[in-house]
Amino acid sequence: MLEDIKTEITPLRDKLLQHSLYQNIHNPEDLRLFLEYHVFAVWDFMSLLKALQQHLTCTATPWIPTKDPELRYLINEIVLAEETDVTRDGKHLSHYEMYLEAMEECGADTSRIENFIADLLSLKNILVDIKLSELPEAVKEFLNFTFFLIEEGKPHKIASAFTFGREDLIPEMFTALLREMQQYFPELRISKLLYYFERHIELDGDEHGPMALHMISALCEDDDKKWKEARETAVMAIEMRTALWDTIEQEIIRARAGSLA
Repeated sequence: MLEDIKTEITPLRDKLLQHSLYQNIHNPEDLRLFLEYHVFAVWDFMSLLKALQQHLTCTATPWIPTKDPELRYLINEIVLAEETDVTRDGKHLSHYEMYLEAMEECGADTSRIENFIADLLSLKNILVDIKLSELPEAVKEFLNFTFFLIEEGKPHKIASAFTFGREDLIPEMFTALLREMQQYFPELRISKLLYYFERHIELDGDEHGPMALHMISALCEDDDKKWKEARETAVMAIEMRTALWDTIEQEIIRARAGSLA
């Protein structure tokens, strides 16, 4: 069944990996704008991860062991790396915090995501925060997709979005792009950003990718309905990412035109 999902999403995945956005990141300003929007996907990924941890382990007291210790192990191993990974200088930070540091290093503006989270702390309701924000519609839809999934509370669907629609799609491509930008814009400071993407390649390829696939199989087992829902979620997750890419590309082109006016 996993192979069926991979087969179905291959055309959508290929379309995303060949998206014209990559060719439209021409200079440091384009890269910074990309980061300022992509950071929302980096941030909400952590909520998918923590939702899975809540479903697959016991995060309350008194502690009671959940029924599947292997799933417990898988998700806790992923959480350990994603929430407290080792930085270039030996600190421990979440991948979201590493991404913020990388943005600051290369001069990208972190205020939009930080203000969004500050509003969330005040409103205490993520769906209201998304609705009231001034984010582009595709960014709102991307976030809504994530948090509606979490609210629905079906672990196999959350795991599908986590596995097929997330960071395993882009690290290698962006690492090549960043190295090219480093060559043409040597003044651009992107060592932390390169490290971030390189860590994703290492973790997703060697550890997290196989773990996540095993997690989906364990959650769906022989339930045809669950496999169908996992497949539909995988398709929608990639479509949401493609819509996000469309919006970021439009914003880059619009900003470039404005700077030339």
